[in-house]
Amino acid sequence: MNTLFDKIWDKHVVQIVEDGPTQLYIDRLYCHEVTSPQAFDGMRKRGLKCFRPDHIFCMPDHNTPTHDQDKPIEDPVSRKQVDTLKRNAEEFGLTHYGMMSKDNGIIHVVGPEKGLSLPGMTIVCGDSHTSTHGAMGAVAFGIGTSEVEMVMASQCILQQKPKSMRICINGILGKGVTAKDVALYLMSKLTTSGATGYFVEYAGDVVKSMTMEGRLTLCNLSIEMGARGGFIAPDETTFEYLKGREYAPKGAEWDKAVEYWKTLYSGDDAVFDKELAFDAADIQPMITYGTNPGMGMGITESIPELNDIDEAGKASFVKSLDYMGFDPGQKLLGHAIDYVFLGACTNGRIEDFRAFASLVKGKKKADNVTAWLVPGSWTVDKQIKEEGIDKILTDAGFEIRQPGCSACLAMNDDKIPAGKYSVSTSNRNFEGRQGPGARTILASPLVAAAAAVMGVITDPRTLM
Repeated sequence: MNTLFDKIWDKHVVQIVEDGPTQLYIDRLYCHEVTSPQAFDGMRKRGLKCFRPDHIFCMPDHNTPTHDQDKPIEDPVSRKQVDTLKRNAEEFGLTHYGMMSKDNGIIHVVGPEKGLSLPGMTIVCGDSHTSTHGAMGAVAFGIGTSEVEMVMASQCILQQKPKSMRICINGILGKGVTAKDVALYLMSKLTTSGATGYFVEYAGDVVKSMTMEGRLTLCNLSIEMGARGGFIAPDETTFEYLKGREYAPKGAEWDKAVEYWKTLYSGDDAVFDKELAFDAADIQPMITYGTNPGMGMGITESIPELNDIDEAGKASFVKSLDYMGFDPGQKLLGHAIDYVFLGACTNGRIEDFRAFASLVKGKKKADNVTAWLVPGSWTVDKQIKEEGIDKILTDAGFEIRQPGCSACLAMNDDKIPAGKYSVSTSNRNFEGRQGPGARTILASPLVAAAAAVMGVITDPRTLM
């Protein structure tokens, strides 16, 4: 009790169904083109209007091509989904940030940068990585299509209250270790089911010292541990990030909001259902070797031996390595790669491009590597140009694509060919996630940059 999660959740309870779920008020609903069509159809069939249309924001991102966005989308399925979202938003009177709009991008990148995601909010979207917005000090989580319809119709949702977990990471991160590495490390320790049934609060020295963009990356990956979501208590870093943003409160309303936001923390007497602690010194740049985000290791380490895997997990471990073309006990340093992807709602922000550029500056992209560098929004694209990052990347042989989810998932043109190795800053490495037969190695922007210039998996610390 008296956790930050309790404070936000309890403030949004409309009613509690006896022996059933909680009716929870939702402050913000984000809609993209993939999980919303059926919800709109349901509303239409029942003759309903959106209860609070000004609380709902729509944006295509999954099916968006990252080239020639000024032309009709070639893929008929993608084109239909993008066009359908536009029509639905217009019919129901919702804000829609369409392709080529300066406000477009990946919805989980745009929400925070526009100040639409604020501390103390409840935020939902028909997308699992909605947990990203937890970095703002919000309770944010993904929902199903039927639940999207529920929120549209009532601005409420029926939910069982999750248990609470606090993860503290203390100490100072070493050279070349980023928020992405922290997340991959936690997943390697907890596995993909270690936080199932919990809402995770991240705390400790490492989290306090993270930038907002680092926090967004960390919270983005919460669900890959099985968590319902993850979040961080708002502090001065949060307030500084939000001040002046388009939808953030202004003037006296800002002062009032900050006063409230400063109450959003877990009390000294807070009781969590589970608490875990980790030492920053144990974390190095990370990579994955298997087909789920929990199959990760330090970049200098070796894939576990078969004897190190419990009996229940051996079959899936062997299957995973067979798909990836790796062997138990193998080191991956020096392993040739084919593609590098910088982007996604995980690592498509300006800091990620700054990090990538810092490592490739004065170097050249390896001839054997195809690199897709995809900003998370048109705002990020603008920042890249304003800071001269585009020139650094161009001089090094890289091309910047147009915003979208891109190669995070095989729903647009950016697919990794079968059998090819991709070092990717995205969030999932499932079989076929980046294309049928694609082999995905999850990593930070620094590890991706090192691989892009060397043509093989490389410890970025050796180039810094």
